[in-house]
Amino acid sequence: MSDTDPSSDTLNDFASEPTSARRVVVLISGGGSNLQALIDEQTHERLGGEIVAVISNEPAAYGLIRAKEAGIDAVVLPHREYDSREAYDGALIKVIERHEPDLIVLAGFMRILTPRVVQRFLGRMLNIHPSLLPAYQGLNTHARALADGVTEHGCSVHFVTEELDGGPVVIQAVVNVVDGETESSLKEKVHAREHLIYPIAVKWCLEGRLQFTPGGATLDGMPLPPQGIRLSHADAAEELDEELDEELDED
Repeated sequence: MSDTDPSSDTLNDFASEPTSARRVVVLISGGGSNLQALIDEQTHERLGGEIVAVISNEPAAYGLIRAKEAGIDAVVLPHREYDSREAYDGALIKVIERHEPDLIVLAGFMRILTPRVVQRFLGRMLNIHPSLLPAYQGLNTHARALADGVTEHGCSVHFVTEELDGGPVVIQAVVNVVDGETESSLKEKVHAREHLIYPIAVKWCLEGRLQFTPGGATLDGMPLPPQGIRLSHADAAEELDEELDEELDED
């Protein structure tokens, strides 16, 4: 083998091509507070990837402004301009795939996706839901929880499947429901926890640690329990620098 033979290069001389950032597309319908939590993590290089597009079915969604201010492609795809849910979802697939995402994140996207969309991106689509799934699937979760007199509520990140809010749960955060709790106060507490756990789940996905399998979600190759990783009220409060409720401190 001659000194000029390319195959004689040592490992020290080898320069690998830089790995491109994992790509994320976020779907929204409204204010985009969870989107902002993801943007903040990306700004501090803690997300593990890059949000390449934000798509909204509502032209007036404030989340579109958040995207533009962050230099992210903001796409309006109004569902009212389509004759059927199937037609809209067909267009949605095309717009999503145009951005070649590794992960699709639903952040307050207020539409039920057809099986066509779910199957196209199965295992690559996350959603966040304002309850401790499987409790309170669907809408009006805070009011329903208060009406039932529960002592614990919270939020869940899960993979999207054809069952509404029924995919494998990845991570949850608990909030204690105290005497005098209102729908507004409970919503505020749950939102804070959403902003805490959603970036964590997204980062796990982008790092390849979190996987969707036919048997459920796995983290670092280990099956997750039905409730995923669950942060207690105290753990979440500590992460959020919240003061624990006085009556809970007395306990």
